[in-house]
Amino acid sequence: MPAYDAFLLVSFGGPEGSDDVMPFLENVTRGRGVPPERLAGVAEHYYAVGGVSPINQQCRDLLAAIRVAFPASGLSLPVYWGNRNWTPYLADTVRAMADDGVRRAVALVTSAYSSYSGCRQYLEDIEQARAAAGPDAPRIDKIGRFFNHPGFIEPFGASTRAALATLPADLRDDAHLVFTAHSIPVAMAEASGPGGTNRYVAELTGAAGLVAERTNGGTHPWTLAYQSRSGPPSQPWLEPDIRDHLGELSKSGTKAVVVIPVGFVSDHMEVRHDLDVEAAETADSLGLAFARAATPGSDPRFVSMVTELVRERLALPDDTPGHDCPADCCRYVRGASRP
Repeated sequence: MPAYDAFLLVSFGGPEGSDDVMPFLENVTRGRGVPPERLAGVAEHYYAVGGVSPINQQCRDLLAAIRVAFPASGLSLPVYWGNRNWTPYLADTVRAMADDGVRRAVALVTSAYSSYSGCRQYLEDIEQARAAAGPDAPRIDKIGRFFNHPGFIEPFGASTRAALATLPADLRDDAHLVFTAHSIPVAMAEASGPGGTNRYVAELTGAAGLVAERTNGGTHPWTLAYQSRSGPPSQPWLEPDIRDHLGELSKSGTKAVVVIPVGFVSDHMEVRHDLDVEAAETADSLGLAFARAATPGSDPRFVSMVTELVRERLALPDDTPGHDCPADCCRYVRGASRP
């Protein structure tokens, strides 16, 4: 079995104050040709809440819960945290792990699905951080996808039922469930999974179905929509957009919706702004009753899932590959489009 001597949480990162916002957004979009005016527009979403993204505190809360859960389940692993786009940067964290004498770590990435940005890119981030740390860098094995694990699904089921309960009583039974995930380029979606099997959409659809089954016996109609598109109009991205979809639902006679951000582990700014502000405003303008289900965050069931997945990894043979993403999985060239 692998001799792990540390646990690493790898996440996206977010600004912690107004002065951080533009440097953070520049990190996120570096090399993508995003116009300055687009960055300025997104920056306003952060400035409206004091320049602080919710994601870092969500990671702190999750780490605090993990530090309690690990010893309670017999795990004795120091816990580290590194981000792709903001402090604590992953490269700095891996360097600190090397300095602390860590030789082999098990990592959880705060992305449950297969795609370049949600899987392959994190593997690249980890390898770049290890290279920067030098020859003493620890080996880092990534826990596999968990989109259909009960510890991820059950918190969504509970929060969806809770959101339904906030709707007017006469509208609850017929409320439409709208599951959302971050839109990505169609070419990236098609490349997700081994050999380019469009696994991103398939996994999202599967997770949404599992949550819907846990919501009043699966009696509510449901659909999958996308949010937070950031690419140029000339590049096809996954659709329908959540706001357009709300309009279509309203035209078809829907009176109430619950939006479930099933593509997210915790509340990013895309959840707090794009859903809680923009989608909610769209629903209000359409006369739709609107509620949003909470993400798992540091829900005890999600924390138990992390503990379970670490223990499963510990039980594997020592020569098990360091991740579940084959060489041809989730390969994507920026700017690619469908043939």
